[in-house]
Amino acid sequence: MKLHDKGVYLVNGQLCDTVPVSEAEARKGTIAYGILKAHNTVPDMDNLRLKFDSMTSHDITYVGIIQTARASGMDKFPLPYVMTNCHNTLCAVGGTINEDDHQFALSAAHKYGGIYVPPSMAVIHSYNREMMSGCGRMILGSDSHTRYGALGTMAVGEGGGELAKQLVGRTYDMAYPGVVAVYLTGKPNPGVGPQDVALALVGATYANGYVKNKVMEFVGPGVAGLSADFRNGIDVMTTETTCWSSIWQTDEVTREYFDVHGRPEAYKPLAPADVAYYDGCIELDLSTVECMIALPMHPSYAYPIRELKANARDILHEIETRANRQLNGKVKMDLVSKVAPDGSIHVDQGVVAGCSGGTFENVCAVAQILKGKNCGNGEFRISVYPDSMPTYLELVKNGAVADIVSAGGIFRECFCGPCFGAGDTPANGEFSIRHTTRNFPNREGSKPGEGQISAVALMDARSIAATAANGGVLTAASEVLDQPLPTPAYHFDQEIYQKRVYNGWGKAEPDYALKFGPNIKDWPEQPALTDDLLLKVASYITDPVTTTDELIPSGETSSYRSNPLRLAEFTLSRKDPAYVGRAKAVKALDEERKAGTLPAEVQAVYDALTKAGVQADGKAANIGSAIFAVKPGDGSAREQAASCQRVLGGAANFACEYATKRYRSNCINWGMLPFLVENPEALALGDYIFVPGVRQALLTAADTMTGYVVKQDGSVSTIALRLGALTDDERQILADGCLINYYKNS
Repeated sequence: MKLHDKGVYLVNGQLCDTVPVSEAEARKGTIAYGILKAHNTVPDMDNLRLKFDSMTSHDITYVGIIQTARASGMDKFPLPYVMTNCHNTLCAVGGTINEDDHQFALSAAHKYGGIYVPPSMAVIHSYNREMMSGCGRMILGSDSHTRYGALGTMAVGEGGGELAKQLVGRTYDMAYPGVVAVYLTGKPNPGVGPQDVALALVGATYANGYVKNKVMEFVGPGVAGLSADFRNGIDVMTTETTCWSSIWQTDEVTREYFDVHGRPEAYKPLAPADVAYYDGCIELDLSTVECMIALPMHPSYAYPIRELKANARDILHEIETRANRQLNGKVKMDLVSKVAPDGSIHVDQGVVAGCSGGTFENVCAVAQILKGKNCGNGEFRISVYPDSMPTYLELVKNGAVADIVSAGGIFRECFCGPCFGAGDTPANGEFSIRHTTRNFPNREGSKPGEGQISAVALMDARSIAATAANGGVLTAASEVLDQPLPTPAYHFDQEIYQKRVYNGWGKAEPDYALKFGPNIKDWPEQPALTDDLLLKVASYITDPVTTTDELIPSGETSSYRSNPLRLAEFTLSRKDPAYVGRAKAVKALDEERKAGTLPAEVQAVYDALTKAGVQADGKAANIGSAIFAVKPGDGSAREQAASCQRVLGGAANFACEYATKRYRSNCINWGMLPFLVENPEALALGDYIFVPGVRQALLTAADTMTGYVVKQDGSVSTIALRLGALTDDERQILADGCLINYYKNS
């Protein structure tokens, strides 16, 4: 794989360094440019104001989005809005709480004209691929893996605030993104699947930020040799590179996909112009990709399985040491013990599931590898989750389900749980291999604070099946396959959806009553930003990256996503359990201030500032908590990673950089200032930071502002603060205190 260190031109499908055309003109030749231009509502292509063709959410995000939009004046859905129920599906964890959310969504689909996909019918991205994608379209989703680029659809995963903006007729605003070509050649070898290609790409691009907040545009002769399912499997994992979106050139394979799914009108050819300029290029010969494994606890920790097996003890020792540093000594991950005396690596569990793993071709491959085999009757077990009921039906008809079950596998329903810790949770100390999207800390459902930990590695379904057929001994599919597996024909039965999915698009019923369960609460009111601001650092995190799963854990907490205050009790619970108490204490200080009394602790801070020559009216300035993290926000699009801090009194974050645009957008939409700092050592847990004139500096787009750090010994120092690029609307949202306030005021 080659990553170019500068921009490249694509001329009639061939890579070139220079051409006799201006770079500015050639930039218009990308597929991405054409789609973005068609969805931009203003002539300025440098500063986009986008409106999407449709939106999608699942059952741990749609309640908050609709509640935000209701509070902001929405009376009907102005675009098709798909609400799937694939995360809190089981109603086992959370019980009736989850089903109350489902009933709320169905009532909202009636009232506002939405599309409701009942539990167990389809995972969010599979339904949108099957029913909503289309060449040249754009889809906005409140799940970070909203990616349908392989079907010619630019899709973006964002926090709920950005979806609420679309629901009230506003736009998605951003600077024009860079576009990076992924130039594919060659053809995958037998046993190599889409997850192998995806992990190779993630491993090559995540740490260096090569495609961060950019569009990955897949082009080149290698595309033609990949099936639609194979392309989808690579595409959905582009999220883990931290790119903003993705798009692929389309062809007869794409046309056939839409024909099979009864939507031939959704196809149109998409390809770069004769001359197109890209800000970077990844050249990948697919024939060089090996069967891969991404070791705990990130998809970018990717190795060829061959290399891992040849150096098992050394590599696993390195990985477990890094993991244990990240776990801060709360619990010890032990991977080296999985290596047997003969050097083989033993696995306890295999899972193939969700939008990345549960596709038709992946599950057929699992069935073919397991047919006639025995997974063993010891500790190893394998579970398979199809991505949709139409897929499930075909797998029943062609015998794949029978082959998997006959080999000792377990076949389950359409459910995203294994991706975020709510399904097939391993026992303490176990090692699980999964064809899912992430292997972040606790994504398997463990609780380090209670002494529980297990390890998850990502692999392709084919290698997971090969491992299962070998009784749980780690095995690459390439070790058992010397010919490509045949793919059975697929027939899509749309009647399955017609008989169960409620499609109310264009048929809003304004008098239809919303159904509110007792766990569904309105967003608490948030204060506007005052002229000055006093912050107290309530958590100080020095990990290289802090994921959204660490900011607000997934798994069983998902049942409370519709209850902002109750969910907030889980904030940072697995990373810094004392944070919630500290944040509440700061919020109590502000309540005293608003009641007219300046607490003694706060008065001491202002006395120190006065002594240092800094004058301020302490009773007029909000007091809020803040978090410092080196690079927060990798992972999920869930807005609760920011809103939970906010409802606890959070007013800002301090960071060296933000891992993703979507997390930074969530902070902004919830009124939390996304400060950037260059010298984090100037801050410490328990420090106060006074930011005078912050409101004016924000609204006048000041490049930097000065914060005064008050240490616990009363000493005062300064720190330079930046907010980075903000649109005028974002500045006003921060000044108003949150997106809901912004809409009320405007």
